[in-house]
Amino acid sequence: QLSGGMRQRVMIAMALASPEPGLLIADEPTTALDVTIQAQILRLIYDLKQDIKMSVLLITHDMGVVAETADRVIVMYAGRKMEEADVYSLFENPSHPYTQGLLNSLPSNEKYSDSTRLEAIKGTIPDLLTIGNECPFENRCPFAMSICRESFPEETKLDDDHSVWCHYVSDQVRTHTRAGSLLPTRGKE
Repeated sequence: QLSGGMRQRVMIAMALASPEPGLLIADEPTTALDVTIQAQILRLIYDLKQDIKMSVLLITHDMGVVAETADRVIVMYAGRKMEEADVYSLFENPSHPYTQGLLNSLPSNEKYSDSTRLEAIKGTIPDLLTIGNECPFENRCPFAMSICRESFPEETKLDDDHSVWCHYVSDQVRTHTRAGSLLPTRGKE
C-alpha cells in the first residue's frame, strides 16, 4: 500500500530507469495530492530536469503549477491548440479568450474576498466526437463570430514567441496593424 505521493515517486523513478532519458512526460503528476506532497513532487521533477538536462512535458489543468514550473506553455481546448507562448508572456498577456477565461477563474488576493465568487467560463464543453472543423470554443466564447462556426483559425503570430489560434484575435491584429497601432496588451503600460 503506497500513498499517492509515493506512487508518483515510483512512477517518476520508472520513467527515469532508461540510461539517459531525454524527456519525462508527466500527466497530471500532482492531481489528488495534498499541497505538501504536490510541492515535493514538483521539486523532484524540477531537480531532475536541472540535474540530468532532461525536457519535461507537463500535462496539467492547474495553472498555478504551470506558472511555477513551465518555461513554455501550450493551452489546449478539446484537443486543439488555442495559444502558445513562454510562460511569462502567457500570464502577462493572455490573448485567446479561453486562456483569459482560465486565468480569470484563478483566485487572487487582489480580486477576491471570502464573499466573492470565482469567475467561470460560461457554456458547456463540446462533445469531442462531434467536433468538426469549427473552433471548439465558439459556443463558449464571448467574442465568437460566424466564421468561428465554419473553420478552425490559422496561427496568428503576436510576436516571435507568442502565437494564438483565434479568428477574433487575428481580426484585431489585422485591424490594428492597418490602423498603424499595436494590438492592445493586457497588463502592460
